[in-house]
Amino acid sequence: MLEALASEPGATKRDLARMLSVKGSDRITLKRILKELDEEGVVTGSRKRGYERPGTLPEVAVLEITGQDMDGELLARPQRWETNEEPPKIIVVPGRDAEAGPALGRGERVLARLEKTDDGFEARVIKRLGASAHRVLGVITMNGTRIAPIDRKSRTEFTLDARDRAGAENNELVLAEPIAGRASGNPRARVVERLGSMDAPKTVSLIAIHAHGIPTEFPKEALDEASGAPPADPRGRTDLRKFALLTIDPEDARDHDDAVWAAPDDDPGNPGGHIAIVAIADVAHYVRSGSPLDREAYKRGNSAYFPDRVVPMLPERLSADLCSLMDNVDRPCLAVRMIFDKNGKKKRHEFLRGIMRSAASLTYKQAQDAFDGHPDPAMPTPAREALKGLWACYKSLVIAREHRDPLDLDLPERRIVIGEDGKVKSIAFRQRLESMRLIEEFMVLANVAAAESLEKARMPLIYRVHEHPSKEKLFSFSDYLRTINMSFAKGQVVKPSVFNRILANAKGGPHEQVMNDVVLRTQAQAIYHPDNVGHFGLNLSHYAHFTSPIRRYADLIVHRALVRGLKLGGDGLSDKEMGRLSEVAEHISMTERRAMAAERDSTDRYVAAFMQDRIGATFDARITGVTRFGLFVRLAETGAEGLLPARALGFEYFRHDEKKHAMIGDRTGTSYKLGDTVSVKLVEAAPLTGGMRFELAEANSAPVKPKFKQSQSRRRR
Repeated sequence: MLEALASEPGATKRDLARMLSVKGSDRITLKRILKELDEEGVVTGSRKRGYERPGTLPEVAVLEITGQDMDGELLARPQRWETNEEPPKIIVVPGRDAEAGPALGRGERVLARLEKTDDGFEARVIKRLGASAHRVLGVITMNGTRIAPIDRKSRTEFTLDARDRAGAENNELVLAEPIAGRASGNPRARVVERLGSMDAPKTVSLIAIHAHGIPTEFPKEALDEASGAPPADPRGRTDLRKFALLTIDPEDARDHDDAVWAAPDDDPGNPGGHIAIVAIADVAHYVRSGSPLDREAYKRGNSAYFPDRVVPMLPERLSADLCSLMDNVDRPCLAVRMIFDKNGKKKRHEFLRGIMRSAASLTYKQAQDAFDGHPDPAMPTPAREALKGLWACYKSLVIAREHRDPLDLDLPERRIVIGEDGKVKSIAFRQRLESMRLIEEFMVLANVAAAESLEKARMPLIYRVHEHPSKEKLFSFSDYLRTINMSFAKGQVVKPSVFNRILANAKGGPHEQVMNDVVLRTQAQAIYHPDNVGHFGLNLSHYAHFTSPIRRYADLIVHRALVRGLKLGGDGLSDKEMGRLSEVAEHISMTERRAMAAERDSTDRYVAAFMQDRIGATFDARITGVTRFGLFVRLAETGAEGLLPARALGFEYFRHDEKKHAMIGDRTGTSYKLGDTVSVKLVEAAPLTGGMRFELAEANSAPVKPKFKQSQSRRRR
């Protein structure tokens, strides 16, 4: 039988019977032998898909890309590999159809034709199948016999045999794949990658990175290209080194790709006006279209930021060195020079490719202190003068911004500080400073100028678009406002100013915080698209991302479009890229959502770890979400969020009223509404999943005993 399977891998029981001339009652013996060989691990398979010797590779197989070797060759392993032995080395050669698309990446599946070589196999790609969906990220538990999934939605643990552990130990984070069969009632899985101990510092971000499939390792060819990049030649560039351009960023900023400068306009025809320059790192100079660096930047789409690390879009040689606008160092840039009148209205602008030298790298607080009349004594004089010019220009820009009236949400941002031991040292809300608004306004205006210039040059581009809120969301918003006695006409033409008036009315009241959340949820999600529909939130008709090419691929595309459209060099947008803008926009919108989800998950897990020592403590909280299974609450102190299950509200049955955004008790009429404040007790904090569970802690919210016996099914609804 083994000789037959060696000659014809994948043979079914019927095939084997034919090949071995087995007839009649001897088929029972054939079935028994197959079962015994399968149990012993000598053969693998099933009645439907056929049997084969473990470790046998068919002529055509589904492979999963696992990485690269030292020479940059793509490596793969069979998706089906039913033996404990290591699979043979498989080098992937892209097929003719596969070469047209983006580069293959780790985790992708391909259908490939295999050919034996001296040291393994060569696989020629027939078809790309997309990313593998059959992976489980989890932690090994129960002395190495179980895998507990990280995903909080998953309630199923996997059984792990000793032969499938790949050397992983208890409490180790692993990537596993389900395999056929069950043990002790649970599905089985095997470890395919070990990611480190859960006790190791900074494992939390690693969980989010792997759970969302964010690439972390740069291919050798991209690193080589970055390390070999020479500094830019200032010849042929506009010299901006005489301007005291400043970088102003958060104190924990990890890249510096934008610098600003402003001064009064000395043109007699523009009294009270200002000149402003926004200079952006010239990433397009180093990352050329179609290069290994470009392919990797496209695959990542954007940088992802976590409390303890950043997964950059570009290698450190570029993101933290050649493209970082450091103090007193010449750097190539793509800059826009804008002229504003005394009321902040833009009169004209021009783009130029330049060479600059930052006069100082300042934090938002340093800039704000200078604006408030308390500059740092160590600050260079040119930087102080530049800040005065920036502040004066900004005050005029505020006039124009207020006239435009963009959506003005107040959403406090948390800052998580990680100690040297890898644990959360503190969680606090960032202070909202006017210096932050200043930089935001200059960046917005530079982005508008980029879109306008490209449209004028008739160049295709990727817009940053934000559509009007949908009717369904507006109806839901109107229903909520009615619960707090505020009116909202459903049929009106909605503009950002409408939301701003509602936010202003709620300011200082009990609904201020939740109103900002509800208005945010009412908005559509901003995306990238080659067709312009405007930006609702900013109340702008033309908007494109230009100011962060170190961390966003969208901005790099806009830079290349400007270079080509304005004839600023030979390294602009290629014809091939112009034909793929829809595909690029869809891809980078996806990578942005992926990074945001990973960042959010990482934050949730760090917060849960921080709160673990406070189980049993009581907190003031606000209801931020109402669902049929319970309430979501946010703690006032840290912004930590968790679930208050419906069963914890009392013994009576609580019904979810979707229009009132409330849970209402059937017997007493007790209600818990969106925006209400409650006192809660933390009963569970799970760093593994990032989940937290609360119970009511208020004295007046003791469970109400029902006067009648409810059916078991009714109580559990």
